Formats: sequence, structure tokens, C-alpha cells
Amino acid sequence: MSAALDRFRLDGRLALVTGASSGLGTHFARLLAQAGARVAVAARRADKLQSVVDAIAQAGGHARALSLDVTDAASVRACFDALSDWGAPDIVVNNAGVTVTRPLLDQTEEDFDHVLDTNLKGCWLVATEAARRMVAAGRGGSIVNVASILGERVAGGVAPYAISKAGVVQATKAMALELARHCIRVNALLPGYVVTDLNRDFLTSEAGEKLRSRIPSRRFGEVTDLDGPLLLLASDAGAAMSGATVAVDGAHLVSSL
Repeated sequence: MSAALDRFRLDGRLALVTGASSGLGTHFARLLAQAGARVAVAARRADKLQSVVDAIAQAGGHARALSLDVTDAASVRACFDALSDWGAPDIVVNNAGVTVTRPLLDQTEEDFDHVLDTNLKGCWLVATEAARRMVAAGRGGSIVNVASILGERVAGGVAPYAISKAGVVQATKAMALELARHCIRVNALLPGYVVTDLNRDFLTSEAGEKLRSRIPSRRFGEVTDLDGPLLLLASDAGAAMSGATVAVDGAHLVSSL
């Protein structure tokens, strides 16, 4: 059993987590560090990442903060260049994402561009640059794109977000197909409604309670529910997985509600 569990370890690996200044990104960074990886945490404002770096260091891990605007190709290249003294990443968690919540007919072109540029174009820019670095280093790696169950179903008021996450799901499959020959695995994690500091007020409101009642498990996810799936996709435990979409949603996707 211990040999099987050892396959989830990330000792000696280098991981990059985007959108790491809050929410899921912060949690993912700390989890990868606990599993033994050195972790680079990236966001548009590197100063907001210091608390994440400090927490990882206090727990005995190794981390550093990098400035990154995922919508800007030059910024993406600069981020990987800044990481190069640590080497090419073995693991990339494409977590940066935004949404704009308002009815479809009130959404603007600027709303659409903001969401699609961050969620879909940003995912593409980071993943392809990471893959180039992995190929140049002569070894494979794992790219985990954080999509959403709204990449496979819809909800009102978040049309650009759902469109962008559907694109991330399909991009994951396209990347997996072309990068397999380089031993680079690409998979998508599809969280359902997961409680974070950013959405806690809504999910505990009357509207949130109505949403919870439509989830077959009758519960919202906790960030720790994503630990096993993320480690599976990032580690050797998932060595034969590529092009997969892993939903963590309490059976929400398979419901009709």
C-alpha cells in the first residue's frame, strides 16, 4: 500500500500555480507544497502572494512569488523566464479565472472579453508556454486546467464564464492529444460549487440555500474535497490519465436540476 501512496508524492518536482493569491489557488499551492513540490505562486500582483509564500515556508516547504498577467503573452514568457533558475516546471495548475455576473442581455463586449481573455486565452497562453519549456528541458510533465462544471452545463447570469469554461474543457482535450508524444499530460479539474472566502456570503444566503437543495448530495464542496483529485492529476498516480475531465461536484453534473 505504501508504494501506491508514494505515487501521490511530488518530491523533487517544481509546480507553478496561477491565480494563487486567494481561494482555490492558495489552497492548491499549499497542498502541492505539502506533497513535496517546490511551488511558484503567480498572480498579477506578486505582493499579494507573500502571505502564501510565508505560510508554505512556515510549514517547511519551498515557495516563491512571481508576477503574472495570464492575458499577456509577454508577461507569461517573463514569468517562466523568472522561474528558470529553478528549472522548467513539472506541474502547472492553470487556476487563474474571473467571472461577471449579470443577465445575458446586460452583459457587454467588455465583460465577454475580460472573462474569455482571462479564463480561456490565459489558460492557452500559460499551458502552451509551459509545454514549450517542458519539451526544451527534455522531460514530460502535468498540466491541470481548472475548468468548472459550468463547462458542461449552464446557469443563468454567467454566460461568458460558462462559455469560457466549455472552451477550457475542449482545449484540455486538444492539448492532451498533441502533447502526449512529449510525455506531457493535460487534464481538467471541474469543481462544482466550492465554499471559499470569495463566495461564502452568497452560498450561506437564502439564494445559496436554494442552490444547495438542487445538488444531489445536498452539500457544497469544501476546498479539501479537491485535494485527492488534484494530486491524482498532478502526480505519477495519474500517469496514464490525459485528456480527462474530473468533476468534483456531489453528482451535480449528472442531475437534471
